[in-house]
Amino acid sequence: MKGDYQELVDEISALLGAPATLENRDFGLIAFGAHDSDDDTAMDPVRTRSILTRKSTPAVRSWFEGFGITRATGPVRIPAAPDAGVFRDRICLPVRHRGVVLGYVWLLDAEPGPTHAQLTAAMDVATRIGGLLADEERAGTDLSRELRTALTAERGWQYDMALTALRTALGADAEGLHALVCLAPWPDEDSPSSRTVPGAAVLCTVPWRAPAGGLGAAPAPGPGAAGGRGPGAAGGLGPGVAGGLGAGAGAGAAAGRALAVLVRLRAADNLAPAVAAAERLRGAAAEGGVTGIAEPRRGLADLDVSWREATAAARTASAQPHLGPLAEWAAIGPYRLLTALPPAEPDPAVRVLLTPAHHELARTAEVFLDHAGQAGRAATALGIHRQTLYYRLSRVEQLTGLDLDAGEDRLLLHMALKAARL
Repeated sequence: MKGDYQELVDEISALLGAPATLENRDFGLIAFGAHDSDDDTAMDPVRTRSILTRKSTPAVRSWFEGFGITRATGPVRIPAAPDAGVFRDRICLPVRHRGVVLGYVWLLDAEPGPTHAQLTAAMDVATRIGGLLADEERAGTDLSRELRTALTAERGWQYDMALTALRTALGADAEGLHALVCLAPWPDEDSPSSRTVPGAAVLCTVPWRAPAGGLGAAPAPGPGAAGGRGPGAAGGLGPGVAGGLGAGAGAGAAAGRALAVLVRLRAADNLAPAVAAAERLRGAAAEGGVTGIAEPRRGLADLDVSWREATAAARTASAQPHLGPLAEWAAIGPYRLLTALPPAEPDPAVRVLLTPAHHELARTAEVFLDHAGQAGRAATALGIHRQTLYYRLSRVEQLTGLDLDAGEDRLLLHMALKAARL
């Protein structure tokens, strides 16, 4: 598909005798013609940035859209604006399909400029580009459906059929190296196009429920509810998907959506493309959103495993701000185990400690255990006197019946406090 766009851009460049660039409607670069001029004025900062970074800044986008290019059905001439880094006049050819703008072809304008006949011929090519973009967008929608089915289905025939459809649509890409990314919460039901996200093979939105409460919050009532997660959900995304962020959540959780992004990688030890995709999408994510990235895998057979890892990392980033707002599954340590545990009532020994009335005691105990029981470091981290720390820890022991000099009691308390954050 990229080769088709390049050929059409080169065709416009030949028709008008000037190098052209093609961007999608979000000003993401798709293809550009070669610049073989020795004239330094053949480029300006805006065009250079667009080619080198494959995108334009929001300010540049807003400035160009101010000339009505989103509504135009024919060529739009835009004057130079040196203060904005636009040193050359431009011609914008809107790329539309059935009345909807899908992108723009850009050319630097110069006297005497292209003739009306040349521009008409170039607009015919832009219309062909619009058809390709529309076909790709429809295909992306279909891929989103198949990805969503694979992520929400239990292992079985539905999961296998979804993977088969996804493999067929992705072609050779399906057997490549990928990392699955989870951004949550995601504000819109419709996912953005994968064309706007460098390296993204496919993306989709999925249901998710953000657990309410946390450390020091009262446990949610009802059988099987643990921190607001319903029975069988494991904070999960749909039936059978433990450790996720999905529709299985019960009372005490806020309904919403997450965005799943399957990102192509070049090497298993380099997650930079996945991080870049997450950064590109962060501006559209909900305020306070977090990102989780799964371990890289080749092929799609364990897509459900990757999703559990990505959502576990996102949950961890939300629970432990020092690990977020972006967390890789490989770097979340004990949360790899905690996020995989099925939901359960808080242990009877710590239930009282997890109520709002004892929030400060719970925080004190967690910081003390985070510092391996070293009182001096814990007191410094809490900003309190060591004697105050000892007093609070004695209250924790009284409330829980646990002995903080006993390793297994410490382990139970530490796990219960960390689990409460999830």
